[in-house]
Amino acid sequence: MFAPHASYLSGNLFDLGPQMLFDDAEGEVVYRPGVVDPDTSQRWFEALRDGIAWQAYQRPMYDRIVDVPRRVASYWLGAQHVPAALVEAATLIRRELGVPFNAVGTNLYRDGADSVAPHNDKLKMLVPGHPIALLSLGATRRMTIRAKLPPRHVRHVRHVDLERGSLLLMSHASQHHYDHGIPKTREPVGPRISLAFRVRPAPDSAG
Repeated sequence: MFAPHASYLSGNLFDLGPQMLFDDAEGEVVYRPGVVDPDTSQRWFEALRDGIAWQAYQRPMYDRIVDVPRRVASYWLGAQHVPAALVEAATLIRRELGVPFNAVGTNLYRDGADSVAPHNDKLKMLVPGHPIALLSLGATRRMTIRAKLPPRHVRHVRHVDLERGSLLLMSHASQHHYDHGIPKTREPVGPRISLAFRVRPAPDSAG
């Protein structure tokens, strides 16, 4: 369960009810559509799309180096020069969830060719007991969440369309047992920005 607070289950902002994707001994994953209203979502999307210095990078794959199929940027929320839209979003999410998020990773999916492979968050870079909160802006993209180990039947796979203004909450424990990813799609789709809020160890205590 998400700890130490459970305020995400109530409040004016969360009036559509949760969609519990996983709730078992291996962790909890909850989807909330309509967390942020359309006008605010669009304003944040445009500000971040045009205001962030998006970075391209590469990574090794087998015997070659490949481009990562999306653009990224990361911020400590207490640092200077954090975009105003990120500060607004962080303030809202912190207040509603009661979680002291101190970092955010942003991803820009420019079209259906951009994606992220199935993965879990690196646990050594997370403070135990706190969830990951994924806020979606822009076009809808489908996420697949899958159990890492057998039995990998349909009950252990979920496909969820991450709509504009929605929030996906993943418990810390879920990262041990489930992978999540955004696959490529051939369907026409506009750009999407994801904001992944996390509680990370303070920089001076990471070493």
